[in-house]
Amino acid sequence: MLRRTLLPALFAALLAAAGLVVLQPAGAAQSAAAAPVRIMPLGDSITAGPGCWRAKLWHRLQTSGYTNIDFVGGVSDGGGCNPGYAYDFDHEGHGGYSATGIADNNQLPPWLAAARPDVILMHLGTNDMWGGYIPLATKLAAFTKLVGQMRAQNPAVKIVVAQIIPMSQAACATCPADVVALNNALPAWAAGLTTAQSPITLADLWTGFDAVADTGDGVHPNDGGFEKMANAWYPVLARALGGVTQSPSASVSPSRSASASASPSRSASTSPSPSRSTSPSASSGGSRACTATAKVVSQWGGNFQGEVTVTNASGTASTAWTATLTFADGQQVNQAWNATVTQSGATATARNVTYNGSIAPGASTSFGFLASWNNITNAPPAVTCTIS
Repeated sequence: MLRRTLLPALFAALLAAAGLVVLQPAGAAQSAAAAPVRIMPLGDSITAGPGCWRAKLWHRLQTSGYTNIDFVGGVSDGGGCNPGYAYDFDHEGHGGYSATGIADNNQLPPWLAAARPDVILMHLGTNDMWGGYIPLATKLAAFTKLVGQMRAQNPAVKIVVAQIIPMSQAACATCPADVVALNNALPAWAAGLTTAQSPITLADLWTGFDAVADTGDGVHPNDGGFEKMANAWYPVLARALGGVTQSPSASVSPSRSASASASPSRSASTSPSPSRSTSPSASSGGSRACTATAKVVSQWGGNFQGEVTVTNASGTASTAWTATLTFADGQQVNQAWNATVTQSGATATARNVTYNGSIAPGASTSFGFLASWNNITNAPPAVTCTIS
């Protein structure tokens, strides 16, 4: 005698033998469908706000048949691009953030753990250009660390790195050439790190982008600039979604930097002349003396970039240093590089990282930070230092 639990299976087999179709429950069919490809747009304010290249890219993907995708990230623009069609609001863009700051502060791993991306579109480096004091090697080292963190979260992640859009000389005198230098270094960097399991491809967002006509302030794209960005992302991302890996693109021609140096069409967000704290202070413990100065490198709506220089004024090399910043106008530090910074109330404390604690007698080291301000008064902080 057959057990009751075998009867449904026997009935299905008889139907199949008779050439009849056995319908699956709707839930079973849905579970068999492929999960959407999770795409993380990663970057700074060019990605975050309004970052409308994301909306335009999403729309082009959808209308080209790439519908099984999901933009992911811990930030939403809430539909602020208002392009006249639906798009996915999610992204991982953070205004004012730099690649070196994200790497130094290990900010990427929790973002990755929450979003679980299959593909990452990274446009980072613009905020590493201000002031011209972060070496190219340091920027590339930050990119390398970020790639390692991406692969630690997903060993098969596909990484698309932008050769970033240009910056105008009116916004930052040293930035156009530094952008070219970074973009020219990326092909060799990508070729050295790409793997079959986790390919790194480059998207050339620089070529054909005009830092004057395609931005409102020499840095942030206008609608035409966002359109150009979306058009440059699209073919590289489409190949990644199709399983085809593109070879890293050729170097950017330095000759483009000349056209990127013209004055922007709007000057409201142009960086001010750096302001410096008026009275550098010195601290000492016997012969262990140091001096520190602070300045505002650039500022824009609600945020600014600062720089602190610590000088060893003693007769022997230091092994570690600490700088204390006291703000008078409610400024709050939200990111730093070349130092570990914590803040309590008006006082921020910066400590050296592993590679810059040693300062020779008479030599200096610098660290940078990003902070918020009230858009009214932004005096540089009073700063003191100690060394050991």
